[in-house]
Amino acid sequence: MKFDVFFSLCQANVDGYLPSERVMFENFFDQVRLADALGFDVAWVAESHLSSEVQKSNPDPVIPHFNGEVGLNTDILQLAHKVFGQTRRIEIGSAIRNILCNGGPLAHAESIRMFLTLHGMNAEESRRLHIGFAAGRFDYSNQPYGICPRNRSEQVAWQVIKAKIFSEAVEIFCRGLKGDIFATNDLAPHKLTPNDFREPTEWALFKRAYEEETHTTVADDSVTLRPRWTFNKVGLIPRESPLHLLSLTIGSHDPKTQILANSFLACKVFNLSITPSKMIEETHQRMLQHFNPAGGPWRREYLPRTVLVFIEGGPQLTPQQQSQRARERAQKALESYWHAMEGTLNPARIAQATENALCGNPEEIREQIRTRFHPEDRLMLWFDFNCHDNALVKRGMRLFAEEVLPYVQEGKKIELPIASTR
Repeated sequence: MKFDVFFSLCQANVDGYLPSERVMFENFFDQVRLADALGFDVAWVAESHLSSEVQKSNPDPVIPHFNGEVGLNTDILQLAHKVFGQTRRIEIGSAIRNILCNGGPLAHAESIRMFLTLHGMNAEESRRLHIGFAAGRFDYSNQPYGICPRNRSEQVAWQVIKAKIFSEAVEIFCRGLKGDIFATNDLAPHKLTPNDFREPTEWALFKRAYEEETHTTVADDSVTLRPRWTFNKVGLIPRESPLHLLSLTIGSHDPKTQILANSFLACKVFNLSITPSKMIEETHQRMLQHFNPAGGPWRREYLPRTVLVFIEGGPQLTPQQQSQRARERAQKALESYWHAMEGTLNPARIAQATENALCGNPEEIREQIRTRFHPEDRLMLWFDFNCHDNALVKRGMRLFAEEVLPYVQEGKKIELPIASTR
């Protein structure tokens, strides 16, 4: 089993405390240095774009009850240089990098090639950059870059159109990273059909709008979309980037998009701790067949899973008191977070999130790992969830590393059950 750390860099108001940006980054680097010393494998960092506070002043605020910034990291490449400079063994990754905004997929591919070139100039440096990529969480981060409906028909079918745009971006991004020389005409066309919509009425609305705009009739229930990015033949520079220092992970549940990415480069897949077990196992089975051969055989650790961690220990508390305090922290953090994100409290959702978290004293968490996860899984441990107490976050990381890791990692004290696949 592999253990990584996830850092949100979420500048939210927690219990009336809103730390400055400088404090947020100081805490992050302090924590990532500790994660390196404790032996965690990868530091995954959330990425956000454009101020969520400013967006609240617009006519359609996305998270009007959120006080602060959803995230402060806007560029994993700049952050990675500093992390690599301050650590010895830990690798770093984006969870996730939005490849639609900030110039689109070609710009992102070229920036990553440049990073790899500089990173690889140190002959002794073998640590990889992990690029998790997706389409971004909020539309407001993409709209200023032209990722918005271009006409009435696209507006009607926007949820479906966005998925097609991401698929187009995935091909451009992967081919650019790979070093291909290509143009828009070399890309696979993207079409809309009734099967892309959840309800027949949605297809009917799109079809009517499209026919009115184009003054044509859709005869075969198929509409070819106009490319979002149009360009003549291009080749990205630097041309000699060391791609062996790059690991890709796609943030999409869509099987076709996962397969598309792997038709160009070896591309792993993100998943959340709340993802149903059935979907997780289906992803593993699919990747056994479609993972790009350049990446070798598919392994379960290639599907990293985020999981919240609320751990309490120490001789001053009994195991029962440790468990109770951890659960109180979890409930308080989750209530505060969901209220900020949605403006309401959903007790059922909070209860489910608490059950999905690793929550309790070290012995309880060891048991939760044994019973809920496969021994070859990779977990992205989220210690700083809705918490700005740097000492508390570091204490949790150290407690997990000292009293959980030695018992659940391969070759250590406890042998995990192979039969568990959850």
